[in-house]
Amino acid sequence: MFAVGAERCIPVTPSSSSSSSSRYQRRRSTGTRDERYRSDVHSEAVQAALERHSERKMAVLLPSKRQSLIGQTSMDTYTPPDSSSGSDAEGSLGRAGGVSMDSWISRALHGSPSTSSSSSSHSNSSANAARLAETNMHSYGSKNMCKYSHGSVPVSSRVSAKIQQLVNTLKRPKRRPLREFFVEDFEELLEVQQPDPSLPRPEGAESTPIQGEELDRLKNCPASLEAALLRWGAIAPKAPCLTTTHSNTKQPYTLTYGKLWSKSLKLAYNLLHKLGSKQEPIIHPGDRVALVYPNNDPAAFMVAFYGCLLAEVVPVPIEVPLTKKDAGSQQIGFLLNSCGVAVALTSDACHKGLPKSASGDVMQFKGWPKLLWVLTDSKHLSKPPREWFPLIKDANNDTAYIEYKTCKDGSVLGITVTRMAMLTHCQTLTHTCGYREAETMVNVLDFKKGIGLWHSVHTSVLNMLHVVSVPYALMKVNPLSWIQKVCQYKAKVACVKSRDLHWALMAYKDQSDTTMSSLRMLLIADGSNPWSISSCDAFLNVFQSVGLRSEVICPCAGSPEALTVAVRRPQEGSSKPSGRGVLSMTNLSHGVIRVDTEEKLSVLTLQDVDTAMPGAMVCVVKLEGVPQLCKTDEIGEICVSSVASGTSYYGLSGMSKNTFEVCPVACDGGFVSDCVFVRSGLLGFVGPGGMIFISGTLEGLMQVGGRKHNADDIIATALAVEPMKFIYRGRTVVFSVNVLYDERIVLVAEQRPDSTEEESYQWMSRVLQAIDGIHQVGVYCLALVPANTLPKTPLGGIHLSETKQLFLEGALHPCSILMCPHSCITNLPKPRQKQPEVGPASVMVGNLVAGKRMAQASGRDLSHMEENEQFLFLSEVLQWRAQTTPDHILYTLINSRGAIGSSLTCLQLHKRAEKIATLLYERGQLRDGDHVALVYPPGLDLIAAFYGCLYAGCIPITVRPPHPQNISTTLPTVKMILEVSRSVCVMTTQAILKLLKSRDASVAVDFKSWPPILETGEFVRDMRSVFRPCDPDTLAYLDFSVSTTGMLAGVKMSHNATSALCRSVKLQCEFYPSREVAVCLDPYCGLGFVLWCLCSVYAGQQSVLISPMDLEVNPALWLQSVSQFKVRDTFCSYSVMELCTRSLSSLTDSLKGRGMDLTRVRSCVVVAEERPRVALTQSFCKLFKDVGLHPRAVSTAFGCRVNLAVCLQGTSGPDPTTVYVDMRALRHDRVRLVERGSPHGLPLMESGKILPGVRIIIANPETKGPIGDSHLGEIWVHSPQNASGYFTVFGEENVRSDHFGARLSFGDTQTVWARTGYLGFLRRTDLTDASGERHDALYVVGALDEVMELRGMKYHPIDIETSIIRAHRNITECAVFTWTNLLVVVVELDGSEQEALDLVPMVTNVVLEEHYLIVGVVVVVDTGVIPINSRGEKQRMHLRDGFLADQLDPIYVAYNM
Repeated sequence: MFAVGAERCIPVTPSSSSSSSSRYQRRRSTGTRDERYRSDVHSEAVQAALERHSERKMAVLLPSKRQSLIGQTSMDTYTPPDSSSGSDAEGSLGRAGGVSMDSWISRALHGSPSTSSSSSSHSNSSANAARLAETNMHSYGSKNMCKYSHGSVPVSSRVSAKIQQLVNTLKRPKRRPLREFFVEDFEELLEVQQPDPSLPRPEGAESTPIQGEELDRLKNCPASLEAALLRWGAIAPKAPCLTTTHSNTKQPYTLTYGKLWSKSLKLAYNLLHKLGSKQEPIIHPGDRVALVYPNNDPAAFMVAFYGCLLAEVVPVPIEVPLTKKDAGSQQIGFLLNSCGVAVALTSDACHKGLPKSASGDVMQFKGWPKLLWVLTDSKHLSKPPREWFPLIKDANNDTAYIEYKTCKDGSVLGITVTRMAMLTHCQTLTHTCGYREAETMVNVLDFKKGIGLWHSVHTSVLNMLHVVSVPYALMKVNPLSWIQKVCQYKAKVACVKSRDLHWALMAYKDQSDTTMSSLRMLLIADGSNPWSISSCDAFLNVFQSVGLRSEVICPCAGSPEALTVAVRRPQEGSSKPSGRGVLSMTNLSHGVIRVDTEEKLSVLTLQDVDTAMPGAMVCVVKLEGVPQLCKTDEIGEICVSSVASGTSYYGLSGMSKNTFEVCPVACDGGFVSDCVFVRSGLLGFVGPGGMIFISGTLEGLMQVGGRKHNADDIIATALAVEPMKFIYRGRTVVFSVNVLYDERIVLVAEQRPDSTEEESYQWMSRVLQAIDGIHQVGVYCLALVPANTLPKTPLGGIHLSETKQLFLEGALHPCSILMCPHSCITNLPKPRQKQPEVGPASVMVGNLVAGKRMAQASGRDLSHMEENEQFLFLSEVLQWRAQTTPDHILYTLINSRGAIGSSLTCLQLHKRAEKIATLLYERGQLRDGDHVALVYPPGLDLIAAFYGCLYAGCIPITVRPPHPQNISTTLPTVKMILEVSRSVCVMTTQAILKLLKSRDASVAVDFKSWPPILETGEFVRDMRSVFRPCDPDTLAYLDFSVSTTGMLAGVKMSHNATSALCRSVKLQCEFYPSREVAVCLDPYCGLGFVLWCLCSVYAGQQSVLISPMDLEVNPALWLQSVSQFKVRDTFCSYSVMELCTRSLSSLTDSLKGRGMDLTRVRSCVVVAEERPRVALTQSFCKLFKDVGLHPRAVSTAFGCRVNLAVCLQGTSGPDPTTVYVDMRALRHDRVRLVERGSPHGLPLMESGKILPGVRIIIANPETKGPIGDSHLGEIWVHSPQNASGYFTVFGEENVRSDHFGARLSFGDTQTVWARTGYLGFLRRTDLTDASGERHDALYVVGALDEVMELRGMKYHPIDIETSIIRAHRNITECAVFTWTNLLVVVVELDGSEQEALDLVPMVTNVVLEEHYLIVGVVVVVDTGVIPINSRGEKQRMHLRDGFLADQLDPIYVAYNM
């Protein structure tokens, strides 16, 4: 299948071949040690991939990062790199193509990170006040009512330039996408993936199990490890057993076999006889006890382990818990619980370092059982009596010890090893490794588990070896320490990892006293990993000159379940070359073994770990399905049948039977052997001569797009890209996360403290290109974190599952991140194809044939007329009320303290209106029809000024006053409205007039440019007669507002429409003079203005007015007023509801104690021009249920520009209903009801009952034809209260005349409709209204102008934003919009700026999972940046324009590739 020997192996010595020799020598001549760390084949592959990508000039955009974030993430405060991590002067592999790469980078990295140092953080009160005051309205930019066009954004902006570059990058052709296997339809069927005939498949014969050589019984071998310890303790008590070295100046401590025996005997006696009482001892033979010892104290651990064996107690070695939040500590606790551990053995020094509670006891760790801590130092133990002696049994099937294993998901399992398996395993290692008595072994491995435990604790005692232990702490200080110990003790054996070889290479300076000729075996514990070959080759090449022989290097493969699977035998004096295979990595990703015959660069070099262990049988089974034997050219899982293997997962009999054990079957269905095999968790195959090759681990396997990739291979490729320059000590981890029905690769590395951001992004771009070129797979996310911040294992490695969990929780806190969803996500649902338009007539006929009702409904008739309804004008109604009920109170204004600030009776309002009318005539010299801007704070002055204008025959325009704390941005908006509305005069209060004359205001707008300003308090003498319009269709007032799409426009309201609107609201809400209504709304536009100023005069009810701005000071003001005045009907906005929910969530008990009672409220109506916010409404109802608010009372009104009140929940109508619709169907303009809790169910609440006199039809916005109630369409309204049209200074009334004069293209073509610009649908419910008819419910979905069409489907921003807000606890608000077909997400961060980058993957993931969209740009900003209008609606287009003009001062801007 492939060659074994020098023909196909990586050249490691000058004698391999002349060409390869010269090549290797030439590479060494550069003097760069990190080049020696990697194998030539892999390094050349990486370079070739980078050069190939450099020709394509793929651009990677640097993010925009706030200067304060750059400063705070400086790595100066972190641990500096030690001498083992290389220096900046060291060369790197990428230098070979350095010129072309540098030029490519300079072209690719367009622009620079933002260095704006201005901070947009303010106090919460000012930020919220500014939001309620529409602070961001200054970015309208044009006096026109229309929103920005794309061309109005400055093209020189850094942000827009980067976005354009990103768009150009994404337009470039990518590699052929995988076949789409997920098709989105209403049944969400997964399309069965048909096998691709061109994919490689295994073609070899069925493999057969290989049998290891027979295990020769060792001469005079003890019958158990306890017997061996007894023998050596008796006949060679002075023989050294273990020497412990320290990182400080302490002298090494040597434990002799005599001391080990005596101390173990003493501990065994104390465990059995000194814990508890004689009648009730705490520990019995067979009980499990935890062994908690640090990595620098192997002697105490060895005493404890053998003490447990002598006492016939089962030791469970675990790691020392240093803090309450150690990585994996909770899972260790679960293991201890499942094993029934009640006693923990530890040393005195270790016990002192454990975290303690206030009482001085060891802290109770999360998930851990309550433990009795026993100190095993001799001074704490009693001497056993002379007559006491433990029973030394022969090895049997009792459990000897339990070794823990951490799974891929972070869970911990305990593997039981019997005494017979332990002894047999020691015998096989002795036979295989050729151990002899009194040999010296240097051990760098963890002695508590795995290969370190098996060799340095078990097998060493069987053979009376002398073990020199080198702790991890010493290796960090002096990476050459293990080599120095080999020289000092002339050790025959050394047990290390490839990491230790690499560290030694980094620190080696050609010391003259170094010699390694004594070594006969250098055991590489992780030698089965493919990327360890390069370490072995480089180490051999350097240390061959000091006596290291090639046959000494012995890679090993093992697992907790199967123990040692295979180890290469040391053959002294043999020149037999090792077996190596250069395999195609592309074929390996499909599980097929193919030798690379074309000398491609994307190859993987594997080395063998020799044949099966003595007495063992090894086979390879398929990874999935039935455990069938693999073919000879197929990758599978290595399974071992041997006495020397683990027995089961402790306490998990079912998992042991189904997962731990396996019975392989042949292709004919018969069992391969009567023996039971154990799964090793290692992937590989059996090569020629029975040689075992390991290609990876099952836990490191990632299946992406149907292909399998090994995490270790990805790490090896990443580390081949100049690792010493950017990666701190090579600390890199790779794992996969499930996103959109497939696994996605995530690479996380620790960044060196001295790396700049630009260098890091250059490195990340090279890594992406290298992995793409070699593995043909995209990296979904690449994150760099500060040095020493990833969770660590006890020996300093990266804790994989904890790191993955931090990433999934958004708590990784990276300092640089690069998301590449565009290149990775190849299984998106197929884009919707545009179908030929079906004519409106065909649609109507089709609905009738299908039995579906046409979507139309209407409110009750306006037939009955009352006394005041005979008047055509509001000014006449006010005069009539002043005459008939002069002392009736119409308005009561509540101040911020909750007291009555002022009030107005009918007569008082009439008199004040007359004075203001006279003021307009005398001081203002105004004529009939002149426009007057009313710039007042919410209050009674605004109402009086409005009716004063009506009395004078002028046209009032209510304008929000500028905000004192943000006058530079809000004052230009006021000036713009005055100009657009053609106001010839401004009326205001003395305080606002003073503000307009202030220095700050003059900077924004020159005071001389204002039209004449009249102060309300000016004195007038004579009263003029009230002006009476001659035509009810003439203009009454202008209603100026800003839509959610950023369009500023005024609509014309005639006297007829105003009266009809007031009458309709009166009938719906049953307003009468005896009623009291509480209004907490902004009084400047829409239904809020109607309820604040008009309805009380028309219907006569007393309105209790609460300014929303006062709620910033007193959040409970509105609800306290409702309770105080025992109001039955109240109106508010979503911003008010949200403020109360947020600010009063913890104060409901206090409010109840102060007497708040909302039981009298029969209707609490939220006035909105948007889809009802179901979640907020439910939270509000749930919160204030304790103070008497009934959930049935809360409802939503709907109004828009063309009709200020379309729906309003009345008192006699049925309760508002909530339905659940399929969100995927809405993307195709269809309405499909689903059950609550459905995966894609979207809750929609009814927008109130249709007002009297209002007719509604749902029409197709493109064809203008009527549609059925199963389709989503635009809401059209026919009503006498419709506005007359838009008002604009540029004479563009005809631009959107279709909004007010639309006609259906089929059916009823005579009726004139007003287009609301909102999408919705009608549903006939089972409820009945007051007339006995079935109730038609209107459900508003969203604004037509805000709909985003992406991939052929229609999305509403609110749906995506709802998902994003749920994604991370630190996201307080978000907004989405599109720019050049890119989806841009802006999120507000409620946390430190260091947490900003955590939001990028969370946002990208949730949008992909729930909406099947790829986010193009993620912008993280401070709280309060997203503009919100007075109705609590997001101004997304203003936000977009501000972002593109680089005006947001973002914390971080990420450009997903």
